Amino acid sequence: MISVDWTLGLQFLNFIILLVVLNKLLYRPIKKIISERAETISDSLATAKNLEADINEKMQRYQQQLSDAKILANNERNNLKKAAHEEEAKVLLEAQGKAATRMQAIKAQVGKEAAQASEILKNGAGSLAGQIATRILGREVA
Repeated sequence: MISVDWTLGLQFLNFIILLVVLNKLLYRPIKKIISERAETISDSLATAKNLEADINEKMQRYQQQLSDAKILANNERNNLKKAAHEEEAKVLLEAQGKAATRMQAIKAQVGKEAAQASEILKNGAGSLAGQIATRILGREVA
């Protein structure tokens, strides 16, 4: 059975002394370490947030520069296509002009040769007809 006497006071005093000693030797240093660790963690989190904000800003700048470069490349490509189409039209027009000139020259030459052939045929048609008639009739036609 528990009896209330002077040992209870002694136990209470022992408990208080133990609390004071543990507070000085154990609890305060642990609280100090925990608060330092919390401060270090909060500083690291702040640094991480700053780095993340910096990275986000740089990514936005990079995306903007990439977008600008794409726009410039598209504009340059469109300009080059336009210049190529203009050059193509110019070359085609020149080639068509040369082809038309060459075609006129060929037509003139063919017309000239046809006229010469027609003249030769007109000149030789009478004698050729006489030769054919002589062979068919078997006698000389006058």
